[in-house]
Amino acid sequence: MAISLKGDQKISSVPTTKSKALRINLNTDIYGTFAEIGAGQETARNFFRSGGASGTIAKAMSAYDKDFSDAIYGIEQDRRYVTESRLKKMLGHEIDLIEDRLSREKHPNKLFFSYANTVTTIDFARKFKGHGWVGIRFQLDPLEDYNEIVIHIRFKETDARLQQETLGVLGVNLIYGAFYLNDNPKELVKSFYDNLGNHQLEIDMINFSGPRFMYVDNRLMSLQLLKNGMTNAVMFGPDGNNLLPAQVLYKKNILALRGSFRPVTKVNMDMFKQSKKMFLEENKVEESKTQIIFEITLSNLSAEGKINERDFLDRAELLCSLGQNVMITSFQQYFKLVEYFSEFTKERMALAMGVYNLIQIFDEKYYRDLSGGILEAFGKLFYRDLKVYMYPYHDQKADEYINSENLKVHPRMKELYKFFKNNGRVLDIKNFDKDILDIFSRTVLKMIRDGENGWEEMLPEGISETIKQKRLFGYTRSKFKNN
Repeated sequence: MAISLKGDQKISSVPTTKSKALRINLNTDIYGTFAEIGAGQETARNFFRSGGASGTIAKAMSAYDKDFSDAIYGIEQDRRYVTESRLKKMLGHEIDLIEDRLSREKHPNKLFFSYANTVTTIDFARKFKGHGWVGIRFQLDPLEDYNEIVIHIRFKETDARLQQETLGVLGVNLIYGAFYLNDNPKELVKSFYDNLGNHQLEIDMINFSGPRFMYVDNRLMSLQLLKNGMTNAVMFGPDGNNLLPAQVLYKKNILALRGSFRPVTKVNMDMFKQSKKMFLEENKVEESKTQIIFEITLSNLSAEGKINERDFLDRAELLCSLGQNVMITSFQQYFKLVEYFSEFTKERMALAMGVYNLIQIFDEKYYRDLSGGILEAFGKLFYRDLKVYMYPYHDQKADEYINSENLKVHPRMKELYKFFKNNGRVLDIKNFDKDILDIFSRTVLKMIRDGENGWEEMLPEGISETIKQKRLFGYTRSKFKNN
């Protein structure tokens, strides 16, 4: 029989950390363990201090010594301890112990959970602020399988004690949200910052799993992190699960393609193919150590006034079907994207873009918030050996191809442009397919929505079938007379 968690006395919309912990402690059905490594036992401490903890806490522990930790949870292949793999082993091990040591006959209505975190706080040199993995595995019905929420955090505070306290508050928010906000994942994500601020920590990855989250699209949960200002960039892979950008980009050569991909066209894939070939021909760029990113900005997703989540998922669906890693960022300016990549790698970087995007880079209006203006931005953009691969534009009226040689920028930017062009920072993609150059995503999108025929051949192989099968971008079979 399912246990109702909604019958408690209603509290304020943003309850305090203490009141959250107390509400859980007073619920006689919620019972579990706390395993915390790296920042004290701050989450468990909040439950002990709020009162009535004996009704909630079956065990609280912290295996700080690495040998003790290995003996309990096993040895990681990479010998690292602050990893998602370690966190999941902790969650699994503690749940197995609960099930083994507590009789279901004695506790027929108990909703078991295991909460765990493995983190590293700021180092003594204050060079690395620290990060960590936090998660909970929990039941919402004694007869159901377990659900799980896993998040990755990056600390922003510069004091270890403050980071510990922040982690403790976050832990309470996670446990509270798992039991009381599970029917509204968007609100659950937003609640992680209850009694906290984005100046204290960043949450840059989240994954939901289990029977109660069967219909939750983790890519959409990533989008919530961005919309709520919890992070500046999220990433997901071809399987739709969210990825940790720091892990994917660490010490990698990075090639990024920015676009709307609404939908992805033959032009997008030709740019991808040709720029990848050019990038791999660069000195010291090995394919095995290279990561290619299809990037969409949050401003692009909200170009029509507000973010259309269905439209976002349609774009993600197509890029994932092509086997690509997708990144959504809040970086409207390219130099901020490059700065972000530089946090994780010192290897080679390149950007592939069309003529319009390159012209925007040389537009001063995008840098008015910088004291050094466009020169400061370019210093950050090109301070390392960054390359820009430029895909040409076909001027149909003049019937000419616009490339780096005949591109026109603002007169004030002409010498700056020539400087970077002559120094080999802007390179033309020369082996482009002339037959597809007049294909535009906006044209394809309009054709799909208006029920016109002929858009299929403008898209990469298999994409039109996916659009039709999954009814993406407003496709309706009844609109197409000949389909």
